[in-house]
Amino acid sequence: MGYYWAYYLAMMAATALLQYPPLLIGIVVFSAVVFFQVVNLPVEFNASSRAKALLVEQGIVHPSEMSTVNSVLNAAALTYVAGTLQAVLTLLYYVFQFMGNQRRSERY
Repeated sequence: MGYYWAYYLAMMAATALLQYPPLLIGIVVFSAVVFFQVVNLPVEFNASSRAKALLVEQGIVHPSEMSTVNSVLNAAALTYVAGTLQAVLTLLYYVFQFMGNQRRSERY
């Protein structure tokens, strides 16, 4: 019963957001996701390099097996690169869609 304030807040937010096209709102929100992914890339590469050193230091992996470990951890780090690249390109696609719609609406 005490959640009526949430409904009113949602209605006010929806009214405020109706002033902007939904595509622009999506671009802004998705930009935050892309920014987080780009910032996270160096952290991932640092984690992979620390993991390699720790595996040998703790004796979990024999130094002769490090080439295989390097291959696996490099491949894992590259999945983050691929995901980030895909997110950046998707963001650019939506930005270009928005810009194209703006030009089209100005023409008419």
